[in-house]
Amino acid sequence: MIPPDLDGVARALARARALGVLGPGDVEEHVRHSLGFAEVIGASSPPRFLDLGSGGGVPGLVLAAFWPESTGVLLESSRRRASLLADAVARLGWSGRIEVVNGRAEVAARHAGLREEFDVVTARSFAPPPVTAECGLPFLEPCGRLIVAEPPVPDRSRWPADSLAVLGADVTWARGGDRLFAVLRRSGPLAAEVPRSWRAMARAPAW
Repeated sequence: MIPPDLDGVARALARARALGVLGPGDVEEHVRHSLGFAEVIGASSPPRFLDLGSGGGVPGLVLAAFWPESTGVLLESSRRRASLLADAVARLGWSGRIEVVNGRAEVAARHAGLREEFDVVTARSFAPPPVTAECGLPFLEPCGRLIVAEPPVPDRSRWPADSLAVLGADVTWARGGDRLFAVLRRSGPLAAEVPRSWRAMARAPAW
């Protein structure tokens, strides 16, 4: 069932695109791609989710509409984009269950209340795979899942199992709509030093 709030989300995404904070493509296509994340998760809403680098609102706003029983965090490093997201959340009447956090992922992942607190983390066009994994996995509780949208031409070698194991994760793949998603599950302990600084991750990526 398509939730009624999705009309309001479409308007918020159209506004974001007009203001230059949402990438190219039809709003309807952004919504369809975002719903692929929900298809990967399955029928039940996760209790708590975090969208990594929400940008103009995809997939975070779409998932918030599709999962009305979930609480969530939309994490965005740009102050302007975070402000626009907060305005959209208020307009949609979600201020009680959806929080917008303006901050960098590698810093926010060390905050109490965010570290190891989420069942699901989503990532769409966030960063290269090693950085996405190192930034996203620390938000997950044990056995939580980091869902990453793969490029139109997927390459499963982007997620080497041995390197992910060092970070305490394993990987499977799932279809959502017409796209492939990497599903990283927290399967082991989380090292205290993860995530490292952005500079350290860029200088010496996890793989």
